[in-house]
Amino acid sequence: MPDMDAGGFQERFYFSPDGLRLYARDYRPEEAAAAERLPVICLPGLSRNARDFHPLALLLSRDRTGPRRVIALDSRGRGNSAWDENKANYNLAVETGDIIAACAAFGIERAFFIGTSRGGLILHLIAATRPDLLEAVVLNDIGPAIEARGLALIRDYLNSGKAPADWKEAADLLRENHGASFTALTGEDWREMALALYRDVAGRPVADFDPAIAEALRSIDFSQPLPDLWAQFESLSRFPLMLIRGENSPLLSQETAGEMARLHPGLILHTAGGQGHAPLLHLGNIPAAIRAFLATFPVG
Repeated sequence: MPDMDAGGFQERFYFSPDGLRLYARDYRPEEAAAAERLPVICLPGLSRNARDFHPLALLLSRDRTGPRRVIALDSRGRGNSAWDENKANYNLAVETGDIIAACAAFGIERAFFIGTSRGGLILHLIAATRPDLLEAVVLNDIGPAIEARGLALIRDYLNSGKAPADWKEAADLLRENHGASFTALTGEDWREMALALYRDVAGRPVADFDPAIAEALRSIDFSQPLPDLWAQFESLSRFPLMLIRGENSPLLSQETAGEMARLHPGLILHTAGGQGHAPLLHLGNIPAAIRAFLATFPVG
């Protein structure tokens, strides 16, 4: 398996309210002054994990002018977090409780949050139930309403049953499935995506999440309107908010992004050119945009 840079963070474990052992990466700046700045907590997407945030976490924790502590979490059933025997617990309410438990375990009373896809949905619930934890929020290609077509694509991809035989095939498979919407990615980007999505098992890449998470998508009735979180977005809209939307995203429509901006006049909308769902946050001018957003809170 190719090596992925594992430097710059401490591996941490904590327990969920129901006793599941969960994992986090803790990126702590060397600069003492960073302790005066609020940390950044990163929440991954449905089948993703903390490795998605590794390049961005290094950039933010090593920023020359305003380094911040960054904590990237593996949700239950993903990455290095334990799989849940009760598959019904893979839901937004339970996973929201896990994030609140992580804040308590790591002594975080308030933070900046970055939520990719499902992680952003969880932030809608945190805004409604524990707003005291939020200083400001970055939503990565997610809003209170998601497109059925985009969710169906995720369902079909995750349940396709295709298993790569080696790491080159893993990168090629990702390019085959997502290349049309991620035109900005290079060969090295696809390789890094494979390293983030798969884990090495006896020399072969294996999807790094409980298959029950993908299986649950099969039960969605797409003939009915999908539930939305507009009521929870009302709570979220009280905070400084940055929305990153993939230019080719099938999950977050331009109409939904526009309505979010209407309801939150201060929303900062950043389009990730040449990317789909969900944008890789360390590519292009996205890191600069996130750093500029955080820089508006020099003390916090």
